[in-house]
Amino acid sequence: MTAPVSAAVVGTGFMGSVHARATLAAGGRVPLVAGSTADRAKALAARVPDAVPATFEEVLASDVDVVHLCTPNHLHHTMARQVLEAGKHVVCEKPLAVSPAEAADLVRLAAANGAVATVPFVYRFYSAVRQARARIAAGPRAPWLLHGSYLQDWLADPAADNWRTDPARGGASRTFGDIGVHWCDLMEFVTGQRITALQATLGTAHPVRAGRPSTTEDGAVVGFRTDSGALGTVVVSQASAGRKNRLTFSFDGPDATYVFDQEDPERLWIGGREENRVLLRDPVRPGERPDALPAGHPQGYHECFADFVADTHAAIRGAAPDGLPTFTDGLRAAHLTDAVVRSAANGSTWTEIPS
Repeated sequence: MTAPVSAAVVGTGFMGSVHARATLAAGGRVPLVAGSTADRAKALAARVPDAVPATFEEVLASDVDVVHLCTPNHLHHTMARQVLEAGKHVVCEKPLAVSPAEAADLVRLAAANGAVATVPFVYRFYSAVRQARARIAAGPRAPWLLHGSYLQDWLADPAADNWRTDPARGGASRTFGDIGVHWCDLMEFVTGQRITALQATLGTAHPVRAGRPSTTEDGAVVGFRTDSGALGTVVVSQASAGRKNRLTFSFDGPDATYVFDQEDPERLWIGGREENRVLLRDPVRPGERPDALPAGHPQGYHECFADFVADTHAAIRGAAPDGLPTFTDGLRAAHLTDAVVRSAANGSTWTEIPS
């Protein structure tokens, strides 16, 4: 394939616009956009060059190469299945599905159809993250203490509400299922270690939200063990005032500690027993993405998303990009979320994770 990859974006909210922008930045085309209503599709199409509004059925019958699903969580399984059965590649927002069984079904179907099927765990694409990953892999001893947080404040107001707070549409876990899985994916990607068991406690800042009882968590504290014997904790919240999108990790080892802050992504802090260093992003450094922005031009969320889409396009063309998150990673996130829900429901008991 030498022509630009053509994509349809299904879903017209914030994430739909992000996917459309990233596709164009990656050199692709977005000829079709679909939404829950014709008016929503028209509104997004008006903001995307050369796009026209369509129904989901028209997307399935079209000749686009890949479909981006940016719809509410409970629709992911059914819609992704239809896309795969239509013979198209698919990018599905996380969570891939609201249960491990649904996610496993999509993994099987994508493999059977030979489809490229990816999930946008885009924080993998920060240069500082890739540097930490490469240095940990090359180090003599693995990190043994893995900790961090992912904090937001968009639900700090008790009146704030949308479909994500409804377990029938968002899933049994809201905060961990929405952002906790990002942190866990990043931890496993960077360290190469896998969570084998976890212990979770869920909580709410507002027992009543938008005039009705809260039925999903505002935050979680999760302890875990890994297959390398490391210990870890992650704290997640969507009701922490002033925290807009603060994902941080500290992966501590006896030889080096690596610290990353998504709100200050140009820097990787490396701690040593005799000296500490701050590594600034520089695309001429070995291991950096060769098409990255020049040093001093901050890499941000949109750039990472465009790199994720570019690697998805490369996979569609037959390449095997390193670190591209696939439906298998989406299934992994579903298992972790299910374990968090079960642990919390059983009094924060230790709960094993399927390998």
